[in-house]
Amino acid sequence: MHDLHKFDDVVKQLQEKYIKIDQNTDDHLYGLLYSKPITYWDYIQTDALLNLQIQRTTLPDEMVFISYHQINELIFKMILWEIDQVAQKEDLDVSFFENKIMRVSRYFDMLTTSFNIMREGMDIEQYMKFRYTLTPASGFQSAQYRMIEFASTELINLIDFRFRKTIDRNTPFEHAFEHLYWQAAGKDYETGKKSTLLVNFEKRYKGDFIRFMQTYNTKNLWSRFKELPKEDQEDEALVKAMRHYDYTVNVTWVMAHYNAAKHYIESGTGDGEATGGSDWKKYMHPKYQKRIFFPELWSDEELENWGNNV
Repeated sequence: MHDLHKFDDVVKQLQEKYIKIDQNTDDHLYGLLYSKPITYWDYIQTDALLNLQIQRTTLPDEMVFISYHQINELIFKMILWEIDQVAQKEDLDVSFFENKIMRVSRYFDMLTTSFNIMREGMDIEQYMKFRYTLTPASGFQSAQYRMIEFASTELINLIDFRFRKTIDRNTPFEHAFEHLYWQAAGKDYETGKKSTLLVNFEKRYKGDFIRFMQTYNTKNLWSRFKELPKEDQEDEALVKAMRHYDYTVNVTWVMAHYNAAKHYIESGTGDGEATGGSDWKKYMHPKYQKRIFFPELWSDEELENWGNNV
């Protein structure tokens, strides 16, 4: 009798659910009669996922390179998923904010330690051969990573230091886009001509980036942090979490990436240049660009020495 009442209650809840979206409950129940039971491989789409690793060469370790970067992109997707919840939360509080920031930090902590998989998991001679088939592609062209940056901080903190005094909130997004810190890595320093790396990247993603920048202009992590009551902005645990995230993304993770790239690019078996042709050392090393999401949470001394001691 108890099970029957439980069943009736479930049916009632289903009816309420479908009435709210103007659907016939009976149609959905009939559909269950013919639906297949779910399996792990169907739910995860394992077959599709494992068929996305397409090598351009016959060198075995290229598979490591492709798979590793695809895993990175999946993690970036999860990071954006967490940040978006903070951006959209109406009644944002300290507990929710800190929880999401630490989730994102753990993803980046994992990405940081995972670089040893690629650094120690690919034969240098193989990498220095298959890397030429990647030209002019580069990890520089990870659109999701750019979106993580846009979603984390106010746009001014991503502008090249040389142009920050000429850009403010009234600056058109198109103009600001042309002066982002990473633009310099894709341009000839003397002529300003854009590299094929940058041209291809913008052709594919510039429109998406401009729309994303507009969306997160007032919803980025730093903007949402400043909306909290003053006492919440001084919450020790939240500030600690924000600082950890900032340093992890812009120093620890970047340096792990930098050292992995250096291990191969400066191995002595190639030309010492990145596949996209960028000045990879000045682009990647935090002491040059001083990428900082939440500068107000750091002391003057910490800002001055950002990336100097790694």
